[in-house]
Amino acid sequence: MDEVKFEQALVRSLLREQHPDLADLELRDVDGGWDNQQWRLGEELAVRLPRTERASALLHTEQTWLPVLANRLPLPTPTPVRIGTPSGLFEHTWTIARWVEGEPADHEPVTCVDAAEVLAGFLGALHVEAPADAPANPARGIPLAGLQKGAEVGFKIIADHTSAEGVREVWEKAVAAPVWQGAPLWLHGDLHPANVVVRDGMLTGVIDFGEMCAGDPATDLSAAWILLPPGAARRFFDAYGRADEATITRARGWAVLRALGLIGIGQNGRLGLPGGKPSWEPAGFATLERILAAN
Repeated sequence: MDEVKFEQALVRSLLREQHPDLADLELRDVDGGWDNQQWRLGEELAVRLPRTERASALLHTEQTWLPVLANRLPLPTPTPVRIGTPSGLFEHTWTIARWVEGEPADHEPVTCVDAAEVLAGFLGALHVEAPADAPANPARGIPLAGLQKGAEVGFKIIADHTSAEGVREVWEKAVAAPVWQGAPLWLHGDLHPANVVVRDGMLTGVIDFGEMCAGDPATDLSAAWILLPPGAARRFFDAYGRADEATITRARGWAVLRALGLIGIGQNGRLGLPGGKPSWEPAGFATLERILAAN
């Protein structure tokens, strides 16, 4: 599928066809979303329909694995409660999930330093050894050396920025750090500002688990600089309590990589290009500032 926009009438028809007991609940459009378009259904639920080529596979990962993990996680998550099946109305799987209250952090950043312990508690609960059949991901949880090509694209984007030299140094140290030798752990895989929600400056929920996979926890630990306010990273790692210096070094490299991606997507949005998200550019540069301040 190319990225498309669906209308409420389709969602209402799907509900009547497959989940008629929910079909008369209020349905409201929700801004945002990348691979999936979302609507709020009543007060407690959300409907998500895949709208990009890769979205169905991501939604299937979330449908399969998030219910397995959700009960141990200390923050609200969009746990699937009903599964929509392909039909004559819509040829792909879709989901009815729990609504997670709050504003995305790319619009309302995390400002409370106490969020360091909240995020550490969430990741401490998530980062357990994954089963052998847990999904792998070609761009998450793997050694950073395998992602050098993508990083170079990002470095070209910030080539004229005053932080470019320091950011590259952080990246090179991360690539040279010892790789993860432990068992693959469960990862969210995509912790950036649009995938967490905030209320009154506090982290209150984690959403969009389509990239969840098993691998090196440094991928997720990069959120210490991506999500938290300045100066909170050390407090986060103290609370997390399981990251050695090599893992923290790799996590900083992952934060660089994710920040470069945010900046690129944000610049596309500023230029009006398809798939761009203007609010992501300042979030990416703020991440770089926090990384360098801690280095």
